[in-house]
Amino acid sequence: MSENQSKDEILLQALLCGASIDAAAKKAGMSRSAGYRRLANPKFAKQYREAKAELVKRATAILSAGSLEACKSLLELTGPKNPPATRLGAARSVIELAAKLREQTEMEERMASLEQRLDADQQRRAG
Repeated sequence: MSENQSKDEILLQALLCGASIDAAAKKAGMSRSAGYRRLANPKFAKQYREAKAELVKRATAILSAGSLEACKSLLELTGPKNPPATRLGAARSVIELAAKLREQTEMEERMASLEQRLDADQQRRAG
């Protein structure tokens, strides 16, 4: 592995961990301007975007896995053993989240339907 590849990897990891470009460049042992040049490089920028997208994808999967347990906890807070203010707050949260989820689900279904219609239309025109 060359010295530049090693510096690029350090720069990439630091950026993915939330460091500023200045701090990431310093950690990688390069100047601030070198850090900005690396980010301006299409190949490095693509690698950074892809790594960041993968990080977000993994975080989303972890949050999704825990969401069922979180829903159970929220619903437990609406129980009669809890103070009225806690029950009210939990109830509001349940209603708000349910509405957002329903809206998002409906939007996804509508988008899928439109995509199917568009694909069918494109196939009909092509064939």
